[in-house]
Amino acid sequence: MPDSETYALILAGGSGERFWPVSRNTHPKQLLKLLDDTSLLEQTLARITGIVPPENILILTNAVQEEGVRKAVSGIPDENIIAEPEKRDTAPAIALAVGWVAARNPSATMVVLPADQLIRDEVAFQHDIRASIKAARLTGALVTIGIKPTWACPSYGYVERGRRATIEGFDDEATVFEVARFREKPNAELAETFFSSGRFTWNAGIFIWALPTVVKELTHHAPELADFISELRRSTDFSATITHQFPKLPKISIDYALMEKASRVLNVEATFDWDDVGSWISISKYLATDEGNNGTNVPVSQIDATGNIVFSKNPNCHIALLGVANLIIVQTPDALLIADKDQADRIKHLIPKVPKELL
Repeated sequence: MPDSETYALILAGGSGERFWPVSRNTHPKQLLKLLDDTSLLEQTLARITGIVPPENILILTNAVQEEGVRKAVSGIPDENIIAEPEKRDTAPAIALAVGWVAARNPSATMVVLPADQLIRDEVAFQHDIRASIKAARLTGALVTIGIKPTWACPSYGYVERGRRATIEGFDDEATVFEVARFREKPNAELAETFFSSGRFTWNAGIFIWALPTVVKELTHHAPELADFISELRRSTDFSATITHQFPKLPKISIDYALMEKASRVLNVEATFDWDDVGSWISISKYLATDEGNNGTNVPVSQIDATGNIVFSKNPNCHIALLGVANLIIVQTPDALLIADKDQADRIKHLIPKVPKELL
């Protein structure tokens, strides 16, 4: 059953530029229905609603995407969807949510979730989140979910684990470690070292903490954010306070502002599946494949074509491939992308060259 003492923040303001031309400014990755008839945001909301009552869920987005977010979700109060007046990175966004929760229940527990991750094992996810909530309440530590690496990925942040955590009264079978330190995205050689050591998890950006703990830590390590939280708690006009004060906050990630400096951080190892689905390469593993290992969501005819990714927004489209390999081909009603798969991460660099009406 949902826990009335627990609140959740869903961060739904990402741009998803690597998914152009399907992804647009007003309709980014978290709002796309890439793999089935539900968006990543809808899936995130469904997963956490089993733990947190709908009235305790805050969705934070931006003005450009607010309309799309409101259309995509249902079941939570309209006032629980807030558009940031200006993009300031994850630490100010989380501070805003902490202030929102603190004004309602200053002793609550809080879960922070990105809106754009693919997690299909909802039962395991909810178990791990509940275990993390319990660990946060018992220890007064900040808790982060760690994803066990499946390869030496240089595109993710890493968490270096220390000893196994001892938590009095913790009767869950979840694996919990003390965090030794957070590590930024490594180069390929260092990522291989991390992976081989077995001491590292990927940083999923999923955080759990008790409100008194996070406020105390922010007061010590990020006083400007703590002051903003205090203003929100005592504000008689919440929206006006956000409008006037939020743009003044520093642009800084929650890792830099808090997690790397906090007095105690615990790492709960995820038992659920997890995919950041950060590019068309990530999506390809979920598409149907033919004898040439071409991943596609529409019918394809091919001769001597191998390892291509084909994605069309027209379900009646038939695409023919002849003698091409290692391409990303994405079709929408108004745009066509053809790219080398090895250049997938550079698709976002095309954005400044694309006509504004296609953004």
